[in-house]
Amino acid sequence: MSSATTDLFDSEPPSPFPASGKRAGGEGHASTPATNVPLAERLRPATFDEVIGQSHLLGAGKPLRLAFESGQPHSMILWGPPGVGKTTLARLMAHHFQADFIQISAVLAGVKEIREAVERARVNRQMGRQTILFVDEVHRFNKAQQDAFLPHVESGLITFIGATTENPSFEVVGALLSRAQIYVLRSLDQTELQTLLDRALSLAGLDIQPDVEARELLLANADGDGRRLLNLLDQLNTAARVSGRREVDAAFVEASLAQSKRRFDKGGDTFYDQISALHKSVRGSNPDASLYWFTRMLDGGADPLYLGRRLLRMASEDIGLADPRALSIALDAVATYERLGSPEGELALVQALLYLACAPKSNAAYVAYGAARRFVEQDGSRSVPIHLRNAPTKLMKEMGFGREYRYAHDEPEGYAAGEHYFPEGVVEPSFYAPTPRGLEGKIGERLEHLRHLDKVARKPTK
Repeated sequence: MSSATTDLFDSEPPSPFPASGKRAGGEGHASTPATNVPLAERLRPATFDEVIGQSHLLGAGKPLRLAFESGQPHSMILWGPPGVGKTTLARLMAHHFQADFIQISAVLAGVKEIREAVERARVNRQMGRQTILFVDEVHRFNKAQQDAFLPHVESGLITFIGATTENPSFEVVGALLSRAQIYVLRSLDQTELQTLLDRALSLAGLDIQPDVEARELLLANADGDGRRLLNLLDQLNTAARVSGRREVDAAFVEASLAQSKRRFDKGGDTFYDQISALHKSVRGSNPDASLYWFTRMLDGGADPLYLGRRLLRMASEDIGLADPRALSIALDAVATYERLGSPEGELALVQALLYLACAPKSNAAYVAYGAARRFVEQDGSRSVPIHLRNAPTKLMKEMGFGREYRYAHDEPEGYAAGEHYFPEGVVEPSFYAPTPRGLEGKIGERLEHLRHLDKVARKPTK
């Protein structure tokens, strides 16, 4: 096997059934901490019972626990945010079934590494040993690379475990999805993070004693990510050692740790979930929730101009003619931000956001446009009626182009009652249905009056 492959494939991890309650290899033993090994690795669970979080999957009678207790491994996709235990569960599964654990990263590996993993699995089969192939960030593999696993999963040569932070419905090929069970992992809640913090302080041989406020700050910065919490604690421990102190407070935490944004993937599910929450809060006319999600996204590193573009979309899609000023206000806010930048320009976006949240709502324009598009897609290419055509040449005038057109400004109320504007043979559809909210209520009354004039004008005379 090539050296590159050796780097990609994990060596044997510690047994999940350590003797005397100690971790194999002593890496997690408090009296002999391996300081050159990251804290997150030293505290990696060695048994299922040591896993913090994911009780909805690992608790008694829960799906993943039952899968492990079944005695037969199966292929699966572990979907969840970073730092919640996807790699740990894959490792524990391999040891539970005494299988060879092969790990590759879709960021670094290619077809060559896949082939080498398959060859190793063939050798394992000849030796009567099962193989679990763990692919981290499987969504980074293209379709051809993902398809390369299929025959070997079908034949049972490998048990496939893919880990992804992205929605597998969009990022994993259907053929592979159909052969794997999907398990959704959740972020750690505050209680679970607190348990992890207590475990780290008691077992990892750290030199620090954070006070209550320092603990709260660490938990807040972890943002549901267990690995991130341990990495922050590792950094804090190093800073405290250099400073020659054990007791640390919130001020020391803030000074020691580089300012970090909350977990936020600008191209992943967290991004789109938060955009969805923001949009729905505005649509639901809740200014406080709208401001919360807007601020969360800014805090996570979202581009303010992207959020500005979303405001423009909301003004058209969810407010429309109920308050046409909403679009102008959103446009002005984006222009203001482009001129001022952050942080000053963010206030203009906030002002527009609050206006949109409080404005009367109507999606009538959005619905009307969708209905019109569907109608046009299904209808044929009809000619423009003669009376609606321009006649810039003598020939066109002689052919009657525009001859019977009625100029609305010359008609009573500025409206040509009874006039037809659709192509011949089209039963006039009703795409636009104004709501009774805001200015659109007035628009609806106006259109109702005009439809009445049409009905009167089109009434056949005796």
